[in-house]
Amino acid sequence: MDIVTIVLILAIVGGLLMAFSIGANDAANAMASSVGSRAISVRQAVVIASTLAFVGAVFLGANVAATISRGIINPEMIEDQNVLMLGMLGALLSAGLWVLLATVFGFPVSTTHSIVGSILGFGFVAGGPEVVRWGTMFGIVLSWIISPFFGALLAYLVFSHIRKKVLSARDFVRNAKLWAPFWLAMTVVLVMSSFLLKMPMGKALGINMYAIFGIACVVAAVVWGIGYVVVGRLLHGVEQGPETMEELFRRMQIGMACYMALSLGANDVANAIGPVAAIWVIARTGGLAASAEVPIWLLLFGGMGIAVGVMVLGKRVMSTVGERITLLTNTRGFSVGFGAATTVLMASNLGMPVSTTHATVGGVVGVGLARGFAAVDFRVLGKIVMYWLLTVPVAAFTSVVIFQLLRWFVL
Repeated sequence: MDIVTIVLILAIVGGLLMAFSIGANDAANAMASSVGSRAISVRQAVVIASTLAFVGAVFLGANVAATISRGIINPEMIEDQNVLMLGMLGALLSAGLWVLLATVFGFPVSTTHSIVGSILGFGFVAGGPEVVRWGTMFGIVLSWIISPFFGALLAYLVFSHIRKKVLSARDFVRNAKLWAPFWLAMTVVLVMSSFLLKMPMGKALGINMYAIFGIACVVAAVVWGIGYVVVGRLLHGVEQGPETMEELFRRMQIGMACYMALSLGANDVANAIGPVAAIWVIARTGGLAASAEVPIWLLLFGGMGIAVGVMVLGKRVMSTVGERITLLTNTRGFSVGFGAATTVLMASNLGMPVSTTHATVGGVVGVGLARGFAAVDFRVLGKIVMYWLLTVPVAAFTSVVIFQLLRWFVL
C-alpha cells in the first residue's frame, strides 16, 4: 500500500471524526431553542436533526469547491502535493478533536472556525505567512463580535415586539391575528431567500436579487393572508391569554428548527468533507484543482457522520444553549431562531464568515436580556466565550503538531 492510499484512508477516518463532532456540537444551532422552550423533546430533536441534517448534507451539500481551502491559504504556493495532503489530514484531525472536546464539556463552538484555524496552522508552517489569506482571517475576527451582537439585537427586538403587540395587548385575538401571520410570513420569506441565495440548488436557478425581492414580497403577502385565516380559526372559541399565543409560536418554532437542521447538513458537511475531497483530488490527479466534483459517497459519508454525532452526543450542547443561559419560552425560542437565521443570511450575503453558533447564543442572550440582566447566567456565557476565543489558536496549534508528526513519520 503506497503513501497516498494510506493518507486517503486516514483522511476518511478524520473526515468521519469531524462530521461526528459537527453533528454533536452544531445540533445546538438547530434545536437548542426548541428544546429549551419545550416545543419538542430531546428525543424528538435528535430524530429531526439527524434525519434532516443527513438529507441536507447529501442533497444540498455538493458545492464544496470553495470549501477545499476555504480561502484561508493559497494551496498553489505549496509545491509539494504530499505536504498539502498531510496538512489537510492534520487539519481534519485537529478540528475534529477540538470540537469533540468542547462537545464533551457541553460548550458550543464554531466548527467553521475550527477547520479554518487548523488549515491556517499547517499553512503557516508549510508555506510561511505569505501563504495565509490574512484578509479572510481579519473578517473572521470581526465575526466574533458581529454575529453574536446582531443575533442578540434581532432576537431582542423580535421578542420585544411580540411581547408588546401580542402578549401584553388588551385585544388579544385581534392583535394575534394581525401579528402572528406577519412573523410567519417573515419566516417563510427568510427560508425561501436563504434557499435561493445560499443553497447550491437555489443558486443554480440563476435568479437575480431584484427578482428574489419581488418573489419575496408576493410570497409574504400570500402567507400573511393564509396565516390570517388559519390563526383566526385556531383562536376561535379558545380561552384568551398568553398561553394560547405560546402554542401558536410553538408550531412556527418547529418549522424553523426543521429548516435550520436541513441547513446545518447542507452547509457544515463541507467542513468535514472539504479537506477529504481535497486529498481525494490530489490522490487521483496529482494536484489540487481550483474546483472539483465531490463523489456522492463522500456526501453520504459526511451526512451519516453528522447524523450519528447528533444521536450520540447532541443533547449535551443543546442543554447548555437551550437551558443553562436563560429560561426560554416558545415566543423567545422563535425569536432566537429568527434572529440567528437572519444574522447568518445577511452576513453570508455580505461575504462575512459568521458562525451560526455565535448568532444562536447571541440570540439566547438577547431574549434573556429582554427580562433584565438577572435573567442571564453570565458565568455560563463567560465559559462559552472563552471556548470561542480559544478555538482558532488551539485548532491552529494542534494542527501544526499533528502535521509535523505526520511529516516526520510519513515523508
